[in-house]
Amino acid sequence: MNTNAFETYESVVRSYCRHFPKVFTEATGAVIKDEDGQEYIDFFCGAGAVNYGHNNPYIKQKLVEYLSTDGIIHALDMYTVPKREFIETLEEKIIKPRGLDYKIQFCGPTGTNAVEAAIKLARKNTGRSNIFAFMGCFHGMTLGALSLTSEMYARNGAGASLNDVTHIPAPYMFEGLDVIEYMQTLIDDDHSAVSKPAAVIMETLQAEGGIRPFTDEFLRDVREFCDRNGILMIVDDIQVGCCRCGTFFSFERAGIKPDMVVMSKSIGGMGMPLAIVLLKEELDKWKPGEHNGTFRGNQLSFIAGKASFEWLLKNDVEAETRRKGEIVREFLTKEVISLDSRLELRGMGLIWGIDFGKINPELSEQIIEKCFEQNLICECAGRNGAVLKIMPPLVIDDELLMKGLEIIAAATKEALA
Repeated sequence: MNTNAFETYESVVRSYCRHFPKVFTEATGAVIKDEDGQEYIDFFCGAGAVNYGHNNPYIKQKLVEYLSTDGIIHALDMYTVPKREFIETLEEKIIKPRGLDYKIQFCGPTGTNAVEAAIKLARKNTGRSNIFAFMGCFHGMTLGALSLTSEMYARNGAGASLNDVTHIPAPYMFEGLDVIEYMQTLIDDDHSAVSKPAAVIMETLQAEGGIRPFTDEFLRDVREFCDRNGILMIVDDIQVGCCRCGTFFSFERAGIKPDMVVMSKSIGGMGMPLAIVLLKEELDKWKPGEHNGTFRGNQLSFIAGKASFEWLLKNDVEAETRRKGEIVREFLTKEVISLDSRLELRGMGLIWGIDFGKINPELSEQIIEKCFEQNLICECAGRNGAVLKIMPPLVIDDELLMKGLEIIAAATKEALA
């Protein structure tokens, strides 16, 4: 295995390769292969970018067919057939059947750019600059999105002031704290020193924050709070959308309709770069080109994204995700959480976390290393990296899912011993 080029010429900012120091060559479904021929079960899923599996055969075939026709690849925001078909399929097969009504904005092909667009548009619509975000959140690494992100390690890398955001305690942080009343007090009290926000932005399940699902009731309460105060509600579905939580949009379980939804990662089908903002029509107050980007017209992403919608509907991925999620919950409850009363399991669908924080936050890192030695790729999240994050592709078969879970159980037993 030759890593000289990376270690000699690539910036030290690289991170995931430090946990998984192999040179990878192939990937299919939920399995990744390195150049030595070793196969690894993928419980990381490109941080949610390949929900429908590596090289999903249906999606890949659509890409190959398009590439063979000399179809246009780069088109900025000009009209193209792939873009039209992506829009029509997303609207007619995903958005409208759920009783939603959104226009689609294509921005730069990263989640953080979608967040930038959403907060700019919220400020443009309301004339207010402040944004409420929740402690424990992760919304991106560019300056606007980073101002929302609460993790200090990420924020310290900015080298600049990160302003116009008020971070609100997440509902799991302080027992007995009424978070809605707290936000209302910040708005109403003329001595709170906090300006009324343009928007509240939130993940319905904080992923990087430690796999922290917000309750259905809390999501509805935030929606009501925003309505009552003339504040926009933005849901960040970049990592936990695209069926990850068991429904296409993570907020469906609460029966709410956000004013804007930001999406990336698996919206591009199989790792193709794409990001969008879904917004209510009355909020679409942009001037032409006011939020721009050279690669917001990636035609291969439109092809792959459309194919993913077709594939997930045909294969009932939402129901399968919920079914497999129960397998994960039952196994981990019985085989891992029972090992120590201080362990905590959280999650839904196919995103789960085992919290070692009450024992030793460093255990999660040790277990990740032990899992990799046994050919399982998984990551950590949460405060001090104390949460072992389990996020396989949604297409993983039951046998491979169980094999990965058994590796985690064995590694946890060894670490706790």
